Amino acid sequence: MERIPITHEGRKKLEEEINHLKHVERPKIVKAIGEARSHGDLRENADYHAAREAQGLLEAKIRLLEHKLANSYIINLAKIPKDTVAITARVTVKDLDSGEIERYHLVGQGEADPDNGKILVTSPLAKEFIGRQVGEKVSIKAPMGILKYEIVSIEY
Repeated sequence: MERIPITHEGRKKLEEEINHLKHVERPKIVKAIGEARSHGDLRENADYHAAREAQGLLEAKIRLLEHKLANSYIINLAKIPKDTVAITARVTVKDLDSGEIERYHLVGQGEADPDNGKILVTSPLAKEFIGRQVGEKVSIKAPMGILKYEIVSIEY
């Protein structure tokens, strides 16, 4: 698997979520399983089966987050040239077809929030921006066709 860049904040957020799932949510589910088990026959106990399913989903989520954390590396922000797009950059681009101005914040694992313009640095869009400078044009293949942008500004 590809190593994924992450910021200190992103790593901390992932670690906090894993900790919460293990030490708050897991005990709740274990308690629910115990209570459901005390109600008798497990073959026809819907509460027991629901709690076991929730436990399986929780454990899968914990494994996924731990895997993401294990395959990430912290970016040294001091080494990033400030005139080049990299993780943590706030990139303003102009859509060359519509003329619209769009703004993206390139973030690491655990920090993405597309509704607020925060996109993963490993996303196809962000990958095209990485290493580019103001004035450069990029083309991105998307399901709806080719998107063309010009980088207007880069902020850190």
